[in-house]
Amino acid sequence: MALDYHALGLICGIEIHQQLDTTCKLFCGCPTKHREVEESNFDFFRYLRPSRSELGEIDRAALEEVLVTRRFHYKSYDSTCLVEADEEPPREINAEALEISLVIARLLNMKIVDELETMRKMVIDGSNTSGFQRTGYVGSDGSIETSLGAVGISILSLEEEAARIIEDRGDSVVYSLDRLGIPLVEIGTAPDIVSPAHAREVASYLGMILRSTGRVKRGLGTIRQDVNVSIKGGARVEIKGVQALNLVDKVVEFEALRQVRLLEIRDELVNRSSSVDGTVWDVTEIFANTGSKVLARSIKSGGVVLACRLAGFAGLVGREIQPDRRLGSEMSDRAKRAGVGGIFHSDELPAYGVSAEEVRAVRSLLATGEGDAVIMVTGPRDRAEKALQAVLVRAREAIAFVPEETRRALPNGCSEYMRPLPGSARMYPETDVPAVVITDEMLGQLQLPELSRERAKRFEREYGLNAEQAKVMAASPSYPLFEEIVQNYPVSPSIVVRTLETIPIELARAAVPVSNLIDRHYVESLAIMAQGRVAKEGLTDLLRALAEHPEMTADEAAATAGLAGVDETEVENAVRAIVASKADLVRSKGERAAAPLMGLVMKELRGKADGGMVSAILKKEIQNILNE
Repeated sequence: MALDYHALGLICGIEIHQQLDTTCKLFCGCPTKHREVEESNFDFFRYLRPSRSELGEIDRAALEEVLVTRRFHYKSYDSTCLVEADEEPPREINAEALEISLVIARLLNMKIVDELETMRKMVIDGSNTSGFQRTGYVGSDGSIETSLGAVGISILSLEEEAARIIEDRGDSVVYSLDRLGIPLVEIGTAPDIVSPAHAREVASYLGMILRSTGRVKRGLGTIRQDVNVSIKGGARVEIKGVQALNLVDKVVEFEALRQVRLLEIRDELVNRSSSVDGTVWDVTEIFANTGSKVLARSIKSGGVVLACRLAGFAGLVGREIQPDRRLGSEMSDRAKRAGVGGIFHSDELPAYGVSAEEVRAVRSLLATGEGDAVIMVTGPRDRAEKALQAVLVRAREAIAFVPEETRRALPNGCSEYMRPLPGSARMYPETDVPAVVITDEMLGQLQLPELSRERAKRFEREYGLNAEQAKVMAASPSYPLFEEIVQNYPVSPSIVVRTLETIPIELARAAVPVSNLIDRHYVESLAIMAQGRVAKEGLTDLLRALAEHPEMTADEAAATAGLAGVDETEVENAVRAIVASKADLVRSKGERAAAPLMGLVMKELRGKADGGMVSAILKKEIQNILNE
């Protein structure tokens, strides 16, 4: 469905959350490295509850988090300290992280605060042991230039990362504390984005600026995009956790589509004079001998089956609002928050083992009309009641408006409900962390980096790289090593790019421990190649040997891998022997025989000879056969 975003009145903004590559965490001296759960040597658990703000208010998002009491388990390590466990006050803010955040603020043309005050932001989903996240306001009123004009940067904050979720067991959640407290910056744009493609452009540009610092973490989970979307007549919705850049535009597109279709459903419900009376029926007896495994299992374990009637909703609960997502999916999301597995609704029944006779019996008990829908849930009575009440709330919203809410991004660009949008009641001052005065001297000492897109243009100009190679190398953390090598050794810049960027990826896919490779390995490998002691075709095998034996020198690894260079006479002898053995192929294909024979020769020499030398000798030997 093609949407006219201008006519829809699309309003969109992006929040970027980027982990900083610092030595220590934001409020303690613990390292910021990833740990495997198997390394955990201690764990503990907590129950978290909401607290009131200074004005006596409780945040609506926090209230929903405690709809079901959950137990939070935390995996800790030999690197975990008492600050992370919330058993000791935090230390002063990490000066290294603050410096990086100030550099980023300058690159975004922001007005930087005179004094950084740390605040507490209530978060009781278990991702913070303390029940809140510490965050500091760094700057505002920045801007970036895009193909569709300037986009404002409203805010930049320095805050601590949340704990990493390991397992959600429903009534309990397991977190790992290795990620908790890693410094990150949150960058929020103004609502100046006008289309899905524009959103992707803005996210890409902000990512480029962050990577240009050379001081942010790289890899899956180190950067996340949250997207805020609304349309005329709709509502502001925040979609959290978009990890892939190529999903940003899809998320915006599908959220705009969702709101369009929810407004269409609302209008149809109003035209039908639909209503929700809130009456709940216990229909457990109807399913005493059901063929539905889900219902039978629930009833056997002491659960109940509850149902409600939605007057005028028939055919609309099952209507698609996003690919593979329906209004019923929205109701099911709400029910799941209360601790049940989902809902059954009459637009999709009979199905899932529920018979037509059982559906008729439920309809008869609820006295439903032809245009009415039925919703059912099953589970322990307390959870089932809360779940059905949550469904009824969502049904009433469907008649009246598109609800403001926070949603979770799904891998296909759609989203699912998480909680209501939080309000201001969840923010209050942090009393344990002293404020930091941002002086003119601090700002004057900042070293602003070259932006990677400008570096890419320079690499094309100075080193003759093509546009793609220049873009890859300029965005790589290894770009200083690249420049060091090409400036000190007579080696092709494109070969250096392949050595630093492509070969390690190929080796990693083959389960080679490329994390063992350090700068020395790359420098030595390219140095002996430049001296002709190893052919460029042998670099992959050479780096493989160094990764497996990182204590070796490049010369030692070359000998171990059998990559000692061969002279021209040895190459000629090898080529001549192979061409002679394939003389019939040469006579039938002529010069076209060069390609298959080149592969045979290079396999025979195993990276010991330069490909250019081999090609020249091969062409000469082929001509000799053809001229006989």
